[in-house]
Amino acid sequence: MANILDIRRRIRSVVNTRQITKAMKVVSAAKLRRAQDRALAARPYAQMLTSVLKSLVARTEIYDPETGEPKHPLLAQRPEKNILLIVVTGDKGLAGAFSANITKAASRFLESKADKRVDIEAIGRKGRDFLRRRYPAAALQTRSLAETEESLETRPDSAERSGAIQITGEHVGVLGKLEFSQVRTLAESVIARYERERIDSVYVVFNEFKSVIAQRLIVEQILPIEQIGAQAVRQAEEMTEDEKKKAKEAAISAGVGMRSTEKTSEGASQFGAAQVDYIYEQPPEELFRALLPKYVAIQIFRALLESIAAEHAARMTAMDSATSNATDMIDSLTLAMNRARQAKITKEIIEIVSGAAAM
Repeated sequence: MANILDIRRRIRSVVNTRQITKAMKVVSAAKLRRAQDRALAARPYAQMLTSVLKSLVARTEIYDPETGEPKHPLLAQRPEKNILLIVVTGDKGLAGAFSANITKAASRFLESKADKRVDIEAIGRKGRDFLRRRYPAAALQTRSLAETEESLETRPDSAERSGAIQITGEHVGVLGKLEFSQVRTLAESVIARYERERIDSVYVVFNEFKSVIAQRLIVEQILPIEQIGAQAVRQAEEMTEDEKKKAKEAAISAGVGMRSTEKTSEGASQFGAAQVDYIYEQPPEELFRALLPKYVAIQIFRALLESIAAEHAARMTAMDSATSNATDMIDSLTLAMNRARQAKITKEIIEIVSGAAAM
C-alpha cells in the first residue's frame, strides 16, 4: 500500500491543479461572453449587406443576356483544378479536441480532393504546426494577414509549386485581437488570386458557433458565390449528445448564457424582399460590383469570429471536465489515504496486543 506521506503529496498536487483549471474555466467563460458579443455586434452589418445585395440582384442583370456569363468575376464558375483551403484552428491548447477535430476535417477534405492542386492558408498555431509536418510551404508565401496588395502584384503567376498540396499562408497570433482590417487584407488576397484564375474555388474549414450547445464543424465554400445569403456547406459534423450535455453543464456552472448568435434583424430581412423600387445613388451594377468583395470579406470574418467563440467554449468545457476529474481524484486519494492510515493503526494495535499476549 502507498505511503501516507506520498498520498498527501499527491492530494496537494491535484488540489493545486484543480485551482488552476477552475481559474482557466472562469477566464474562458469571460472571454466567451466577449466573443459572443462581438459575433452579435457584427451580424447587423452582415445582414444588411446581404439584404442590399439581394435587392440589387433582383433589380439588375448580373449575367450577360447574350452569353449567359456572369458580369462579376466572383460569380464565375470554372472546372475545379486549383483549390484554396482556409483552415481556422486555435493558437493555444487546453481546449480538448477543438483543434484536432478541425485538422481531421481538413485532412478528410484534402483526401476527397486528392486529384486537385490545393493551396492552404493556415490560421492558428495548432493548425499551422499540424500542416507543416505534412505538407511543404510554397516558395513565395503569405506570412501574415498584414501582407499588402503590392506584394501580391510581384508574385509571378507561373511560380513553381512545392507539391500538389502546399501551404501558401501562415497566420499565427491574429485571433487574440482580431480586427476586420486584417481579414480584409486576407480577403483581398483571396479575391485577387480568384480573379486571376490562380484558384478555381475557396473553402474554409472552421467550427461554426451558434450557441454553447449548438456548434458544428463545417467545410463551407466561399467562392464562387452560388447564392447570396445562403451557406454552401460541403461537410458538416454536429456535436454529440454527450458533448452538448457537458457544454451545458459547464455553461450553467460558469454562469454563461446559452443565447444564439443567429438573431436576425427584421429590418434587414425585409429590405431585400420588399417589393419597392429603391433609388440608388450609384448605378445598381456598379454598386453590386463594389459590394460583392465586401460580402466575401464578411463571410471570412464571420468564420473567424465564430471559431474564436467556439474555441473559448471548448476550453471552458474542457477545464470544467478537468476540474470535475480533479475533484474525483482527490476523493479517491483521500479514501486511499484513510484506508492506509487505518491499516497502519490496525497493524500497530495488533503488534501491541501480540506483544502483551507474549508477556
